[in-house]
Amino acid sequence: MSEREAMDFDVVIVGGGPAGLAAAIRMRQLAPEATVCLIEKGSEIGAHIVSGAVIEPRALEELLPDWRDLDSPIQTAVSEEEMYFLTETKGHRIPALDRVMPHLANHGNYVVSLGEVCRWLATRAEEMGVEIYPGFAGAEVLIENNRVVGVATGDMGITREGEHGPNYAPGMELRAKYTLFAEGCRGSLTKRVMAHYDLRKGVDPQTYGLGVKEVWEIPPEKHRPGLVMHSFGWPLDDRTYGGAWLYHFGENLVSYGFVTGLDYENTWLSPFDEMQRTKLHPVFRPHFEGGRRLIYGARALSEGGLQSIPRLTFPGGALIGDSAGFLNTPKIKGTHTAMKSGMLAAEAVVEALATDRVEPGSFTQRVRTSWLYEELKSARNVRPAFARWGMKAGALYAGFDAMVLRGKAPWTLHFRHSDNETLQPASLSEPISYPKPDGTVTFDKLSSVFLSNTNHAEDQPVHLHVENMPLWKTVNWDVFRSPESRYCPAGVYEVASQETDPRLVINAQNCVHCKTCDIKDPAQNIDWVTPEGGGGPNYPAGM
Repeated sequence: MSEREAMDFDVVIVGGGPAGLAAAIRMRQLAPEATVCLIEKGSEIGAHIVSGAVIEPRALEELLPDWRDLDSPIQTAVSEEEMYFLTETKGHRIPALDRVMPHLANHGNYVVSLGEVCRWLATRAEEMGVEIYPGFAGAEVLIENNRVVGVATGDMGITREGEHGPNYAPGMELRAKYTLFAEGCRGSLTKRVMAHYDLRKGVDPQTYGLGVKEVWEIPPEKHRPGLVMHSFGWPLDDRTYGGAWLYHFGENLVSYGFVTGLDYENTWLSPFDEMQRTKLHPVFRPHFEGGRRLIYGARALSEGGLQSIPRLTFPGGALIGDSAGFLNTPKIKGTHTAMKSGMLAAEAVVEALATDRVEPGSFTQRVRTSWLYEELKSARNVRPAFARWGMKAGALYAGFDAMVLRGKAPWTLHFRHSDNETLQPASLSEPISYPKPDGTVTFDKLSSVFLSNTNHAEDQPVHLHVENMPLWKTVNWDVFRSPESRYCPAGVYEVASQETDPRLVINAQNCVHCKTCDIKDPAQNIDWVTPEGGGGPNYPAGM
C-alpha cells in the first residue's frame, strides 16, 4: 500500500509556463466550478523560464482582453528592427526586412521578461481559484487501466545511496480526470507518455535548438528601448542552423542570446562558446561595452514545427505548448502559440468533463481549425530547408517561401534524422579554436552558471542518468571525444584521466535543466529526470 497521500482534482496541469497558465486560466473562465491544480518544478513560477523574448500578444488578447489594465509587465513595444548576415568581420544588414523576411517582422509585438509574464499570469490564475504548487516536480505518470489518472511528485530526502535521509518525505499523488502536460521542451513525463501511447508514430523526428541567454544592464545613454536585432551566418558553418538575438527592454536592460540547432554535425562545436564569441563581433560588441552582465541561463526549444507535432491526446489527457512542439521557428516565437494551445486544450477538457469522455479528443480538431494551425502550416518548410540545404540556401528558400509562395507551397519538406544521429566522428570533424574569455564581454561556463542561481541539494540522487557507462566509453569518448562536455552550457560533464583511463564526471549540481544532454547524446544513453522539487536554476526578475 502506497504511503503517499492523494489529492483529487478535475484537471492537473504539469508545468507553469505560458501554455500551462493559459490553460488554467481558460479552464476557470469556462468552468468556474472545476477544480484545477498546476504544479511547477521550479522554486517559484518563472524560476525556470528562459526565452528571448519578443512576444506576439494575439493569444493574450483572446485570453485576457483587458490585459493592459491589469498592471502587466508587458511594457516595451518593439520600436525598431535589424537583421544581419554576419561574416567574421562585417555585418550585412538585410534591407526591407518586412518584405524579405516577413515572418520576422515584429510590428505590434513586445520585448518582455517571459519569467515576469508567467509570474503575472500565475497571479491572475490564483485570483480565479487555480491551486498552484511551485517546488513540486512531477516524477511519475499515474496510469490505471491504460488511462492517465494524474501524476505523482517525487519523494524528498532520498540519499544518493537510495536510502531515506533525515528529512525524508514521500511524494504526493495528484489525481485528476484529465492531465495536461505543459513541461516545455523535452519534458521528462511527456517522454514517458509519448512512449507509452506511441504518440510519435507517423510524424517526423523532432529537431531542437539550444538557446543560451544573458541579461545585461547597460548605460542609459546606450539604451534603445524596443530595439530588436537578429543575426545569422558567422560564427556557424553553413551546415549549422542558428544565430544571435539582442533586444533592448525595461530599465536599461539588454537580452542577448544565441540559438544553435542541435542537428549540428561538428562534434567539437560548443554552443556556449559560439554565443560568447559572437559578442565580440563589431555588430554586437558596442551594445555590451560599459555594461555589466546580470543573469545567465539556457534552455532547449522544439524547432520541428508542424511535421514533428505528435498525436496530442491520449486517454486522460493531452500535450500542450512546447511539450508538443508548437514553436513557430521562422518567427522565433512560441509564447503566443503555446498559450493558444493551452486555451484550446482547456476548451476541449471542459467539453470532455461535460460528456464524461475518455480523452479530450476535440483538442486536435480545435487546433486544426484555429489560426495556430494555419500559422504553423505556412511556416512548415523553412526549418527543414535549412536542415537539407544549409544556411545560405536555406535562407534563400525562406525568402522565396515567404515572398513568392506566401507559405502555401504545394509540397512539404521533412526531417530525415533525429538530432542525436547527426554528429560526425571526432576524426572527421574540424576542431574549433575559441577565444579565451576576457572577463569583460566574454566569460567562462562556471562564472556564468553562478549567475543562474542554480542549486541542488548536495546529497540528493543525481538526476542525470547514464544508463550504460561502458557504452559512454566506446561511443561518446572513443568516437566523438565526449561531445557532452562541449554541448552542455553549464559544465555538468567533464572527462577525467583523459590520457590513461577516460571516465565521465557528472557535476549534477551545475545543471540548469536545459535538457540538451537528453536530446543530443549520440547513443541516447543519458536520461534527464526531475531532481527533487525546487532544485535547479532560480532566475530572477528580468530573465
